Order: sequence, then structure tokens, then C-alpha cells
Amino acid sequence: MKKLVDVGGTDLRDSYIQQWSILVELYSKVVDYTEDASGRVLNESTGCIAVMLSRVAQGLKRSLVGGDPEVGSALASSNEVPKQILRHAKTAGVADLLSVCLVASGNSLIAGSPNMLRAACEACRALWALVNGWEVLFATGNIYLFPLKTYWSHSLHRLDIGEHERGSMLGLESTKVIDAVAKALIRSKAMQVAIYYCLHQRMESALSAAIQLILRCCVHNESVCGLLCGLPNSLPLTTVVSGGGDGTIMSEIFSILCLCTSHPNKEPPTGEASKSKISNPNALVLHSCLIVATTAQYLKLSGRVSASFILTTTTKKQLSRLSVLAHYSSSNDTVTTSLQPHCLSAMLALASILSLESGVPSESSLSETAMPMIPPTTTLCSILAVPSTDRNEASSNHCGMLSYWHGVRDGCVGLLETRLKWGGPLAVQQACAKKVPQILLCLLANRLPNVDQEMDESKDLIGLSPTGVIWMVSSICHCLSNGALSFREILVRSENVKLISSLISETHLKILKCWSGPGGGTDGVRDLINTVIDLLAYPFVAVQNVSSGSPSTTASVSSGFLLNMGSPGGKLGVHDKDMVKGIEAIMPKYVQVLQEVGVPDRILKCLDYVRPRDLGKPVAFLAKMASVRPLALQLLGKGLLDPGNVRKLLNISNPREVVLDILMIISDLARMDKAFYEHLNRADLLESMKAFLSHEDPNIRAKTCSAIGNMCRHSPYFYSSLASQHIISLLIDRCADPDKRTRKYACFAIGNAAYHNDLLYEELRRSIPLLTSLLVSSEEDKTRANAAGALSNLVRNSNRLCEDIISKGAMQALLKLVADCSTVALSPSRKDAVNESPLKIALFSLAKMCSYSPCRQFVRSSELFPIIGRLKQSPDETVASYVSIIIKKIAEV
Repeated sequence: MKKLVDVGGTDLRDSYIQQWSILVELYSKVVDYTEDASGRVLNESTGCIAVMLSRVAQGLKRSLVGGDPEVGSALASSNEVPKQILRHAKTAGVADLLSVCLVASGNSLIAGSPNMLRAACEACRALWALVNGWEVLFATGNIYLFPLKTYWSHSLHRLDIGEHERGSMLGLESTKVIDAVAKALIRSKAMQVAIYYCLHQRMESALSAAIQLILRCCVHNESVCGLLCGLPNSLPLTTVVSGGGDGTIMSEIFSILCLCTSHPNKEPPTGEASKSKISNPNALVLHSCLIVATTAQYLKLSGRVSASFILTTTTKKQLSRLSVLAHYSSSNDTVTTSLQPHCLSAMLALASILSLESGVPSESSLSETAMPMIPPTTTLCSILAVPSTDRNEASSNHCGMLSYWHGVRDGCVGLLETRLKWGGPLAVQQACAKKVPQILLCLLANRLPNVDQEMDESKDLIGLSPTGVIWMVSSICHCLSNGALSFREILVRSENVKLISSLISETHLKILKCWSGPGGGTDGVRDLINTVIDLLAYPFVAVQNVSSGSPSTTASVSSGFLLNMGSPGGKLGVHDKDMVKGIEAIMPKYVQVLQEVGVPDRILKCLDYVRPRDLGKPVAFLAKMASVRPLALQLLGKGLLDPGNVRKLLNISNPREVVLDILMIISDLARMDKAFYEHLNRADLLESMKAFLSHEDPNIRAKTCSAIGNMCRHSPYFYSSLASQHIISLLIDRCADPDKRTRKYACFAIGNAAYHNDLLYEELRRSIPLLTSLLVSSEEDKTRANAAGALSNLVRNSNRLCEDIISKGAMQALLKLVADCSTVALSPSRKDAVNESPLKIALFSLAKMCSYSPCRQFVRSSELFPIIGRLKQSPDETVASYVSIIIKKIAEV
């Protein structure tokens, strides 16, 4: 029967349906038959299933000849036999039967018998034909575009894809088959062995089928990627082990790549390849490299960031595997004029593996080895400028795709990003000299550089998958480190910032979230948002680092660290001062561009598309922008402090850095202008802040105290609210906090809570002993100055607390503090030390207290009073002035 089908041509007649149904009924019995030790019955019957399904796939492919969906649809409707066979295969559970066959073959191979190896090979062929048939059927009338191309083409019907349909981009039925195969592969060691030996057998038809199945399993279920490399399921993410070693499927994939090196361009096969009868090595290279690339991309997405997971930890094997990928990446001399799929696929695999390594060359053991393997910048630029053509059999009616999930330019851009990341300033200079940023911006806009062409909206002439887009944005970001001129040309232009920020528009993020391949889904959305933020935040990071010498905590506690992670701006140092001065000079213009384009609003809306655990970097950038008044105004206008937003962002289950940066935003806005108090009041945030005063994290307690202090900075607007929420009592307790920063900011907050009027004096009475204790302790000078200032404000508006100020020892502590600092104050050479000490604030406080008779009397009678008199001779004018005021007031009756 198999022979009859094999020689019967490609047409499937109506009679085939009956033959097929009988064959499947027989096959369901064959797979359970255990009396045939030779395996011949299973081999032949599985082969018959494979031949029939192959004819189905071929028949359906003919309906798509010419790539015209309407013509294809007509042909498909006129040929119902293949469709009926596929539907019968579904209802009869043929995919499950073939999986059983693979498991049985694997068990036989484990037992040491090769008799069922051919059955395993035929099962792979049959499963691939079944999947391929469903894919081709689903493709009729559909146009596949990458998310960015979909966005530019306004193909908004793609937004109708529900979250439950992710993964069904190639059709629900093919996805069901792949899902079953992937799950069986994960749970069954026997099936893994069967697939391994199908690859090891070196029969081209089985090789091709197994590779196609593995590729789809990798895309559908990322756990398969770890399995290919032999990684244990329970392996902690941060533990680096040797993966892809002998006996793993990944090792076999690299063996196949080595096997094909003898004839990468369809030269006559020789050696082992000749014996294996490989007629199309380029196709094997193409899809094998896509497996390597997909595996690397999903490992990185899961947090496994080391090339050792794929290349093993053996230096010799690492070099060998990288070399074979580098060989294919440059094996075709015409690659710069005609994009060869297998070469581009090898570039993608190489780039994906190298992306697993750290961004710092000194931290990557592979950087020195791999850099010479990356094509020169000139070659990469030439490839980027070549129009993509439709050469891929897997997506025969879609330009720009190596597969449904990989773009023709992904690998080129990935290698360019690695060269910029590892090559240092020289590599960046060379790239900018070749106008790389301008080329990349053209491609992001779906245009070829230096080409005026009418774009067919149904075609993707650029060829960038979501992974390629991230590499492209990162490459542009690296080019910023070339200097102020690059910054001006790239970011101080509204059209460029608009283009870059459009990548994180709500529409594009919705499309990306539905994307089923690497770089899509919630993780892909997170990575794209973070990469765009790295680019847009670069000037802030560069100026902050070089100006302060370290990540700043003045604009944000956490954003200094989070925005430095992965940003080239974080690598700038003191030697880059001149360059950063140029950036700083045009920062006002950049801020204006951010306003015009509406970047603050875009970042704010991104918060709805990431999980709470991924809020860190977007909120860090919000904190950075909120410290710049024009951007802060736009953020407030777009709802930054809407009660719903604040509740979500101050949720105690959020990452610590998110809560800290939101508190910092509140603090910065409150400090910036009293006009923002109304926004803060509408945010209804005091209840959360009250809870944070007792939080286990000292950083959160400290930042909450600081924010409350700034909320009392300009006016008594919040005094009554702080009283009604019973926050003042908790604030006083923080003066005795175990954490020194919390104590410092608690004193600051209490001082401001007493500054504008005496409304809170009665409740603040309890703070006097704690503030007094801090004055005479070994606290840092700033804390003691804040405590002295707070005591000053407790007598600023009335004499209600004078008795407590005296009886609790506050005045005595202030006099003691003055005495301790007097030696420094009288030394002409210690002026800086005086400015840093709490002496001036202590004298100012005593001057305020001496406005009241009981306080004047206490100072006059103190044994330390003569020391104050001597300070009138201090070379510091401020000290001498405060002393004069005290002496003048003491002289009053």
C-alpha cells in the first residue's frame, strides 16, 4: 500500500480517504502489538502513515503556489481530500499513536535493540507531515507579519487574538499536536532517546522532520530548551552547569552542523554526508541553527545567562561550536548582496549564544574568543542594507522571515549589538562613522536606508522579529556613548524619539503580548520596555554618573542602580567628563523633546502591561523624570498620582525598589513645589505611608519619613491630615529607630511638622526627650543638626513647649553640643569643619529659645554660657552673628 501511494503522484483521490481510515484502524492495533521482536510490522505501518500524511501536506502546499491567498483558498476548497484526511487524523488520535510509537522505539533502543529505529524515523516523518499539513491549511488566506510590521501596517485585527490563543499562530490544530509531542518529550526518557537516535541516524528525511518538530516544540514549550541541553528541571536559575554535552540532543544538533560543513552551498556531498545521502545541507543548517538560536533565547528569557548551558564548560567544545557557526555566518561571499537563509540563521544562532554572556567583556570568558568570529562592522552594515527576498520554504509567502518566529536581519543586528557591547569605544566610533544609528532607525521605521521604494504593506522587507527589535534598540543605545554629537543626532530629534517611544505604545505592546515566539508574551513586553527605557534614560544616567561619580540617590533611591543595569551610560567614568558636559548642555532641549513626544505618558501606560515583579525599571525612570519639573507636570497631568495608580504602586507585595521609588517621587514632588500638595492629597496615600513607618525594611521607613518631611516643607497643608491619621506618633517613634538614616529623616520630618504653626505642638511634645537624646549621642552630624532644628521649630510659633524643652534637658543638650564644637569654631583653619558640624543649627535653636524668658534664664545661669561668649570671636561670620543674637536676648529682662 505504501509503495502504491509512493508512486501514485501527488494527487489525492477520493478513494484515499477510505484507504486512510482503514490504515489508521490497523495502525491503532499495530502500535499495541508486542509479539514482533523484529519491529518490521511497526516500521512498515508507520512508514505507510508517514507517506500518506506527506502526500496530504504536499497536496495542501500546491494550493498556496504563487502566494496569492485568494487563489490558494480556491484551490484548497477544490481539493477536499487532504482536509478530510487531516480531520480524520485528528479524531482518530493519530498524533498520540505516533507518540506511542516513538516511546516504544525509544524503549527498544534503551534495551539495546536497533530494530525499531526505522519506526522512530518514520514516526518523526509522519508527525512532521501532520503538523505541516495543519500549518499549510491554516496559512491559506493568512498573512504572517512580525509584531512591529503588524503595527506599522495597522493590521489591528491581530489585536483580536485572545491571551488563551497565544501559541496558536500557526493554527490551533497544529499547536495541539506540537503541545502533545512537547509534553511527551518532556516526561518520557524513551521518547527523548528515540528523537536523539533519529538525529544520529543521519537519514535526511528523518533528520529534517525531527529538526522541524524540535524547533516547534522549543517555541511552544520553553522547558524543551533546557531538555535539549540536558539541564535538570530542578536546577536553580543562577546555577551555571555544563549543558549540551555528549549524549544530549543539542550535542547532536551541533554534530549535524559539523556534518554539513563539507558542502554548505550544495556542492557534491563527500565523506559521511555522502553516505547519509544529504541532498540539501543548507536546509538542515538553516533549521538546526534556528533550534540553537531559539534555545539560547529562551534560556536567557528564563534567567539562565551563560553560554555554558549550550556550549558546555569545555574550552575546546566551546571554540569548536562557535567556529562552526562562524563558518556558516561567513561561508557565502555573496551574503552582502543576497541574503542566504542558512548564513543568516547561523548568524542568529551565534548572536543568540553570545547574548547569554555578560555585557562586560571582562566578565565573559568567551568575549576574547568570540570577537574575531563576528563579521566586521562594514560587512554587517552591508547586510542590513540588502532588501530581504522570499527564499524560505517554511514561510513561502512571507518576506523577511527565516521561520515564523525569526527575522532575516535578527542575527546581523544581534552580532552588531555584541560587537558594540564588547568592542569598547573604538567599535562604537567605527559604527557611528558608518552611520549605523541612522541605518537602524530607518529599519525600525520599516524603511531600507538610502532606498525610496513603494512599500507593499503585506510584505515585511525589513525582517525583524521582537528579539531583533530589542537588539536593534540596544545597538542604538550603545552608539550614544560615542559622545554629545551622537546624543544630539539620535535623541535630540523629535522624530527619532517618537519612533523609539512608539515601540512601547499600547497598540504595539498588545500585539507583542499575543506573539507566540521568542521575544513575545509578557516577558517579551518586559524586555522591550526595559530596553527602550535604557535608551531614553541614557542621558540622565550619563550625567548623573559622571557628575556624582556614582549612581545618584538624590533623584531616586533605586533608579540610580536600576537604570545603570544594562545601560552603556552606567559604564561612563570621570574620563568621560568632557563628553558628558556636552550632553548636560543640551539636556534642556532633550527634556523638551520628551515633553513634545509624550514620553512620560508612554512610560506611565507601560505599567499596565508588566507584572508587579517587573515594575522596577519603568518606575525607576518615572522617578528620574519626576525630579525634572516640566516632566513632573506632564506625569501629574497624565494621572501619575491617581488614587488607583498609587494604590497599585504602593502595594506592599511589590518589589522593594518599586515602593522606594514611588516614595521618592512623592518626596521629590513635595519638595519641588507646594502647588503639588493638592495632587498628593488627592492621591490618598497617607494610609499606605502610615503602614510604611512600621515596615521591616529600614530603607522604606527612612524614605517614608523623608517624604512626610517634604510634605510639610512649604505649608501646613497636611498638618490636620497627619493628626487625624495618627501618623505623628509613629513619626516620633522613628526618632529611636534602630536605623540611623530613619532617625535622621524622622528628625527632619518632625522639624517641618512644627515649622509653620503650633497645631501639632501638643502631639509633638513627646518627641522632645528623643530629640534631646540624639543631640548628646554619637549620631552623625546631619542627624544631630536635624534634631537641633526640630527643637528650634518646637518653640518657633509659641511658648507652649518651653517648660518641656527645659525640663527634658533639651537646652542643656544644645549647650553641651555648642561646647563640644567650640574648639573647631574658633580655629581659623577649620572653616569647612564648622560648615559640616551641627554647631550653627544648635546656636540658631538657642537664639530662638532665648526669645522666651524661662529659656533666657536657663542659658544665663548655665555654666556653659561663657563658652558661648567666647564664640563671638569665631572667624565664621554666621557663628558670630548667632552668638551676638543670643547675648543680646540674654541681656533682656
